[in-house]
Amino acid sequence: MNKKDVISLINKNPIFYLATLEDSYPRVRGMLLYKADETGIYFHTGSFKNVYKQIIKYSKSEVCFNCEGGTQIRISGEVTEVSDDNLRDEIIKHPSRGFLREWIDTGKFNYREFIVFKLVYNEATVWRMEKNFQESEIINMS
Repeated sequence: MNKKDVISLINKNPIFYLATLEDSYPRVRGMLLYKADETGIYFHTGSFKNVYKQIIKYSKSEVCFNCEGGTQIRISGEVTEVSDDNLRDEIIKHPSRGFLREWIDTGKFNYREFIVFKLVYNEATVWRMEKNFQESEIINMS
């Protein structure tokens, strides 16, 4: 498996788990991928949420995707805020993000509270069920 294979597989499996740190305790929650490309993994949250505060305080993180065929992919890297209104608009208008449009249109969610992040790749750890008793494969993603 190479970087291109990893990106393809995680785009097909958009639910992932994000690990952050809060007061020296790990916090993990499910997230929804917007997209992954050669530059990183794009996702979003609200600036009023604890996950936002945790990312801002400790930018290094790891995400975990459970993919079809018994493959798990963990990717470590640094999370940066993306200040691009065109990307923010693209995400909000995307067919998979109807819930965001509804929240913004009804005033439940302020447009400026909508924060886009990118996890800049470091490395990926690929584990496969059929190779359970072997070491995981490490892929340089940077």
